[in-house]
Amino acid sequence: MRRFWRIFRLLALLSIVIAAIGVMLVTRGEGEVHASLIIAAALGIGLTVLLGTALMTLVFLSSSSGHDEEATPHIRDEGDEE
Repeated sequence: MRRFWRIFRLLALLSIVIAAIGVMLVTRGEGEVHASLIIAAALGIGLTVLLGTALMTLVFLSSSSGHDEEATPHIRDEGDEE
């Protein structure tokens, strides 16, 4: 679990950077930009990137910890009964 939090901190920093880039691109557009648009863009982009990277990190850690191999025989046993 400690490994997950170490990776997750780096990915949180990455999502903040990506959200900042997204906000900069939104504010460069034409027309009037309201504060609510900037907040919505930052939260939407940041949380989406954070959720995606967190889920992929969990998949990676699950695969490398051996939990997937432990579950595989049970799935094969159920398929053999048919």
